Amino acid sequence: MTDTATREFTTVGVIGLGTMGAGIAEVFARNGYSVVGVEVSDAAVQRGREHLEHSTGRAVKREKMTQEAADELLGRITLTTEMQDLADADLVVEAVVESLEVKKSIFRRLDGIVRPEAVLATNTSSLSVTEISTANSSPGRVVGVHFFNPAPVQNLVEIIRTVVTEPDVLADVVALLRDLGKNPVVCGDKAGFIANTLLFGYLNHAVAMYEGKYASREDIDAAMRFGCGYPMGPLALLDLIGLDTAYEILDTMYKQGRDRLHAPAPILKQYVTAGLLGRKSGRGFYTYEAPDSPVVVEDAHTPSSDDKPQLRHDIRLVGVVGTGTMASGIVEVFAKAGYDVLFTGRGQDKVDGVVAAITKNFDKQIQRGRATEEQKTDVLGRVRGTTSLDDLKDVDLVVEAIAEDLAIKTTLFENLDEICKPGAILATTTSSLPIISMARVTKRPQDVIGMHFFNPAAIMKLVEVVSTVATDEAVTETVLALCEKVGKVAVRCGDRSGFIVNALLFPYLNDAVKMLEAHYATADDIDTAMKQGCALPMGPFELLDVVGNDVSLAIQRELYLEFREPGFAPAPLLEHLVTAGYLGRKTGRGFRDYSAR
Repeated sequence: MTDTATREFTTVGVIGLGTMGAGIAEVFARNGYSVVGVEVSDAAVQRGREHLEHSTGRAVKREKMTQEAADELLGRITLTTEMQDLADADLVVEAVVESLEVKKSIFRRLDGIVRPEAVLATNTSSLSVTEISTANSSPGRVVGVHFFNPAPVQNLVEIIRTVVTEPDVLADVVALLRDLGKNPVVCGDKAGFIANTLLFGYLNHAVAMYEGKYASREDIDAAMRFGCGYPMGPLALLDLIGLDTAYEILDTMYKQGRDRLHAPAPILKQYVTAGLLGRKSGRGFYTYEAPDSPVVVEDAHTPSSDDKPQLRHDIRLVGVVGTGTMASGIVEVFAKAGYDVLFTGRGQDKVDGVVAAITKNFDKQIQRGRATEEQKTDVLGRVRGTTSLDDLKDVDLVVEAIAEDLAIKTTLFENLDEICKPGAILATTTSSLPIISMARVTKRPQDVIGMHFFNPAAIMKLVEVVSTVATDEAVTETVLALCEKVGKVAVRCGDRSGFIVNALLFPYLNDAVKMLEAHYATADDIDTAMKQGCALPMGPFELLDVVGNDVSLAIQRELYLEFREPGFAPAPLLEHLVTAGYLGRKTGRGFRDYSAR
């Protein structure tokens, strides 16, 4: 496909002037194109005009545009109720309701109105572009052009090619959108396209997790915000999108692909039937101050301040086993919060390395004016290293942060059980291993718990607090309260593979690999779609190469073994890359080649 345009676009038609259609009209008019906007009635035309005036007026108010430029922009747009006025359009973009029949009737009518060389586009977000194109006598000139809301602000546009879309039509539309300053990504015609396919699988999984009472809505949302840096938690995002819209998109995707992961979680349908549609109705997963308000108010499911976790155990001395990056970070977190910390390593050089790492961190902070020499001296004064596990006999809590190997960890827990005083809490930082397997080798399974810190521990806010079937509630409560005391956001969940974050994150990454494997879209286009369409900090392939494909594969295998969900089976491409030694940034090659960079 080339980006060399073979046709010239000067006049653009937009059918449907709701929020999206008006936004698309504004985008073209902003870039000097003549726009003809069509609506069904004079009242709808007036609403479209108000959308345009409101949007440009806001840009003027924010000094993003002069009044003169706004007047010029509006002067390029002609609004009408007559479809016939599109006769001279070089491109027509349809942006009406998500109804296949309504869209097909429009494409049928356009046949007798526009010139044979005019390009026809649909802004559908979930319907079959191929099916819409069949209503026109020239389906080869039909393409999907899925803008994201609000169209003047969002740079991502998904361009959907059907099996009959002519190559020059595709090339011309890509070139046109680049000229508009947009980032077009090209994909095939299947429900959900790139962004919605990957996003809604993840959102649906989060709903199922909530429905199964694995974690609270607050904890699921906090986990993804603080563990992955997502701008919103999945349940809050669903409330913003609208649960009815989400249900329709998932239902359409499931009917087309028959992927069980897209079958809408039953609770979604119950909420929609009950009229709990999210922000627009004032209530969805959360309750809002009023319909269309973003302000969440307390409801029957909101945790009471009376139930705030308390320290049920007296924690004064904290032990940490390990000297790696994670262990060093955890030592620093507790020492900064005022706790005395005793950590153990296999040799004096390893022990010295932890102190050196904390010192280096402080020196960087001091240089930036974020810490003082006194604070550094104070914190280092609370930290003591040892090469003997037996020295942990007096700790109130010990956190293990050693290799992610069950045999090594269980041996350690057998030792800690013998060494630590009665009542001491034994915690593991495992991200994927069953905590109950470590608890059962001790004589105190009620005192064993998961404290899954995220890397780097000194910076990342999230800690997943993981209780087993044997963990005492007072231990869970103490660890939750302790996390808050050391400045972390704690979320509680049960002892099953992936906990909250990895269980939601890695199936989404695996889905992205399957999408690439099917040649549906390129890695660059998929990354662009997720970063710009969903405001994620990294695209899935960027993230996989940072995490390491071997680590990702191991986690995905654990999830598949635990849940036996066919959709969780690791993508063969991921297996092949790991077999080839293409593990990501650490080996210089993963989904991308870093050796020359």
